[in-house]
Amino acid sequence: MDLALFDLDNTLLSGDSDYEWGQFLIDEGVLDRDFYERENQRYYDDYKAGRLDIHEFLRFALAPLARFPRAQLERWHAQFMARKMRPIMRARGRECLARHAARGSLCAIITSTNSFVTAPIARELGVSHLIATEPEEVDGRYTGRPQGTPCFREGKIECLERWLNAQNRRWEAFSASWFYSDSHNDIPLLERVTHPVAVDPDEALRRVALDRGWEITSFA
Repeated sequence: MDLALFDLDNTLLSGDSDYEWGQFLIDEGVLDRDFYERENQRYYDDYKAGRLDIHEFLRFALAPLARFPRAQLERWHAQFMARKMRPIMRARGRECLARHAARGSLCAIITSTNSFVTAPIARELGVSHLIATEPEEVDGRYTGRPQGTPCFREGKIECLERWLNAQNRRWEAFSASWFYSDSHNDIPLLERVTHPVAVDPDEALRRVALDRGWEITSFA
């Protein structure tokens, strides 16, 4: 069996779900536009530039989840899916997922964006396995803090290994492993798989992929 891992934002999606969730809440009047729009853009720019402080960002990104009951958050998320996410799901990404599934690969989405935002997206894409940053919950409400290691940069490897261990699986048991990603932030995990694939890569990842002979493709 092969292992096929897919980044979500700007890979299977032609946009960033974390950023778009923040913008959606701003547009709905849930968050103050001046402050949150400025900070949302700043953190997104930091991510693209490779200087994001993930713990600082998570304090910002998860705070709105702690302010509202779960039922209200889920109502907003259903609107978010219809308005923001379904229109940016890439057909070629779906086709790649389908090819791997057809040959019996174990497919998973692995993303730094938190699981509240991404779990419904993964289900919509037909992927039953999601490895993501987990928001902490107490008594059915989010606390605004992450639980465990953020699924970001080297943390993606730690989260993946924890997920594999929970299924009594090991890297060595797979005949081949694939990871599809657009971002230079994912180079640590791309280096670990047998088939790293740069999908519509940012310039930093494109340079590394060309230098190392990694496959470069497009889902756009």
